[in-house]
Amino acid sequence: MEVQGRIKLIGDTQSFGSNGFRKREVVVTTEEQYPQHIMIEFVQDKTDLLNTFQVGQQVKVSINLRGREWVNPQGETKYFNSIQGWRIEALQADASNGNMPPMPPAEAFEPANDLNDEDHDDLPF
Repeated sequence: MEVQGRIKLIGDTQSFGSNGFRKREVVVTTEEQYPQHIMIEFVQDKTDLLNTFQVGQQVKVSINLRGREWVNPQGETKYFNSIQGWRIEALQADASNGNMPPMPPAEAFEPANDLNDEDHDDLPF
């Protein structure tokens, strides 16, 4: 699955316990009629993927949905979900262009002066 939007916040890397578990959170705001602020966590070595990104940048994040079950001391079962990122890519400001270079303006081209009205192509349509 993927989430696309603009980075709203990049958290600091947090370390937990003596086992060296690391986590870093990023909030991506989707760009749609009703924007959503999606918190995505990167864990362990994936936390370093966020080092080259900045607030305001447009990104595409590849995610996995994670869920877990927990039984509290009173015996009640609770369920928790998380969104875990595993890849993040910068998007160009104009995503409709993909990775193509920008089109030069029409003035950059010379008009064709060697056209002959008698020439025609023989295409069947």
